[in-house]
Amino acid sequence: MIASTGSGGEPWPLWVLVGAAALVSGLLVAGPALRRRFPVAWWLCLGFPAAWLRVVRTWRPLMAGCGLAISRKAALTVVSGLVGNGAPPPLPRVPRRGAVRPTTGGFWLLVRLLPGQVPEDFAKASPAIAEAWQVHAVRATPYRPGLVRVVASAADPLSAQQIPQQRGPGRLLRVVVGVLETGVQWAIDLRAVPHWLIVGATRSGKSTLINALVAGLAPQPVALVGIDCKGGMELSLYGPRLSALATNRRQAVKLLAALVDLTLDRMVVCRSAHVRNIWGLPESKRPVPVVVIVDEIAELFLIASRSEKDEAHAAGTALIRLAQLGAALGVFLVVAGQRVGSDLGPGVTALRAQLGGRVCHRVADPGTAEMALGDLNPDALKAAQAIRPEQAGTAVLASGEGWERARSHLITETDAEAVAAEYAHLTPQLPELVDALGGIADKRAG
Repeated sequence: MIASTGSGGEPWPLWVLVGAAALVSGLLVAGPALRRRFPVAWWLCLGFPAAWLRVVRTWRPLMAGCGLAISRKAALTVVSGLVGNGAPPPLPRVPRRGAVRPTTGGFWLLVRLLPGQVPEDFAKASPAIAEAWQVHAVRATPYRPGLVRVVASAADPLSAQQIPQQRGPGRLLRVVVGVLETGVQWAIDLRAVPHWLIVGATRSGKSTLINALVAGLAPQPVALVGIDCKGGMELSLYGPRLSALATNRRQAVKLLAALVDLTLDRMVVCRSAHVRNIWGLPESKRPVPVVVIVDEIAELFLIASRSEKDEAHAAGTALIRLAQLGAALGVFLVVAGQRVGSDLGPGVTALRAQLGGRVCHRVADPGTAEMALGDLNPDALKAAQAIRPEQAGTAVLASGEGWERARSHLITETDAEAVAAEYAHLTPQLPELVDALGGIADKRAG
């Protein structure tokens, strides 16, 4: 019996049928192993074509089912019934989609909005769209006026910790610290977003993220300054690579005051050179960028006496001044804490307003998540509050440009300590900061 014929009516050779059957059987048997070992190749060759077919076949009914289609005018429905002798009314209008383009772990497409639609309509329908397309998640964000960018992730790239493949100096003040939910690199670029607030409960991944940030900055020509009011228990790991380290609030106040003076000195230099920031100065005269890492911000603001109140006020005022002046003068803030709330004092809220980049891991109280994300995006706040305890390292990051789910690379304390020692010879000498600490013989001591 001839099971199939070629295009000219001739039967397919038996070896072709056997080969095709063997290929299909091989893919079915080896598919899971190939997917684990070569996930990108598997997706581009097999996963994406199937996903593309689902998008094409379900587009019109999916738009109608999600309430994203617009009915034709009622008059057209009446005319079609009169002229067409009972012909069905015209189909509703659905948004026009562009070509479906693959990524290494999903796909994306542009959609033109119909009159009366806004990007939020697609954002609300994203969970239903993800179910219809059988993908992990769908995100819809504004692209241009009248256009929405729909990004689908085939699987959850945040489901497992990842170790960075290589470490190098990279672009100045830009560090790849993890991976976004879309599968692309998560980079913290201090030139683009100068100041960051990082919050997270114990074992949520906050320290791992700081480890990844420091490990990426260590090979770069930048000064790292630490403020750790818990006796230096956290930041002392990076001691050999730190230009200065304050381990209590009194030292922190002195160090922050010295940093403010440093920015004012740089302001004079820029004014004399008729430039608006240090990046306008010739490279030979450009001062070294300074990244200030503050661990456990609550320790700076908690007070138990009048003298502590004055210290807390001085620390908060200095941090706010650094945040206001630092971006143009090469001083950048990374402020971290387990709990950050308005109950710590008005200085915290004022400082938060100056920290344009936010990262929220799982937190122990809703107020901290609200402080980190509530003023930027309510959807980001909901996503952060949905992070489960077993999702250590997963975070929601937000800025004025939008929000993403992400996960930092796995950089252990041992790794961070080794990186700091490896690049200790690159530590810039900033004697004005060391002198401000008064009595600390070794600025790298932890």
